[in-house]
Amino acid sequence: MRLFTALWPAEEAVRHLASAVDRLDPGRVAEATAGLRKFRFTPARRWHLTLCFHGDDADQQRVTDRLDRRVARLRETDPVPPRLRLAGAGIFRGVLWVGVEPETDSDEAALRALVRAAGGDPRGYAAHLTIARWAAGRGDRELLPGLFAGYAGPWWRPRELAVVASDLQEGARGYRTVHRAAVTGESPG
Repeated sequence: MRLFTALWPAEEAVRHLASAVDRLDPGRVAEATAGLRKFRFTPARRWHLTLCFHGDDADQQRVTDRLDRRVARLRETDPVPPRLRLAGAGIFRGVLWVGVEPETDSDEAALRALVRAAGGDPRGYAAHLTIARWAAGRGDRELLPGLFAGYAGPWWRPRELAVVASDLQEGARGYRTVHRAAVTGESPG
């Protein structure tokens, strides 16, 4: 089973970014995506930050047990999750992403602690949220991320980490949350 641990942005952050995508000028999008095959925005319901990819043959029980232990320790030592916002944009092969910006250095450290709790390596971790993909071609390194120049969403704090199964559904990957771990004293929603 293909599993990853994700952090889902707050609903307000998703709505704000979705509104920004909806307001994009179609002419600017066409210009920025010229030469890209099968360019498409990913549905907002799939927007997440991958903290750790566990692989195609991950043992779900082992992943969730480890996550629960690590998150419980983290809540004891640092009970305040990071304050984050979606801001800026960039591209890498086949992906347009929006960045994730911690408010302070301590929020940056708290985000890296969540990555570590999820089983990821916080060194070199670049928090981002994939908002579009394409099959082939080279995107303009300035025009495409420039669609979101100056974008900054509302601040939010994560409430939980989710272990997500990525399954093939009708020829495409679908996501299914199989476990939640609260990063605050509140119950996951």
